[in-house]
Amino acid sequence: MADAKIIVVGPSEVELITDLYNQVFSPGVDTEFFTRRFAGRHNETMMVAMIEGMHVGFIIGFELMPSTYFTWLCGVLPDFRRARVSTQLMQALFAWSRDNDYSILRFECRNQHRPMLHVAITEGFDLVGMRYDTFTANNVAIFEKELR
Repeated sequence: MADAKIIVVGPSEVELITDLYNQVFSPGVDTEFFTRRFAGRHNETMMVAMIEGMHVGFIIGFELMPSTYFTWLCGVLPDFRRARVSTQLMQALFAWSRDNDYSILRFECRNQHRPMLHVAITEGFDLVGMRYDTFTANNVAIFEKELR
């Protein structure tokens, strides 16, 4: 397991988040992708994982409702996968959410993203539902974890 340093970053770091996102996911996006998603949201949080001074992953969340914090995106560079970086990012967001008085942490995951499904199970999340995403034509699993 890699020992990643998890750092909370602010809105000024959206270019870094965009760069990491584009190294993990395709098609790529621009900074407006994040700006649009955060419009009207409350308590947006972005965290970056660093190993030996290199940015290797990120996690982004925002308030879904007053008691529930939503993990929107989590990604780790391919060379650092299987080193539990996503688990460390999820644990950091879990702690942040609990410290900021949320009672539930929620995230959604497409069925084909098996490593994140594994993180959900090993980190004690409960499968609370499924939905069909018409935009991507995929089934999406909905997970929640009590923070108290």
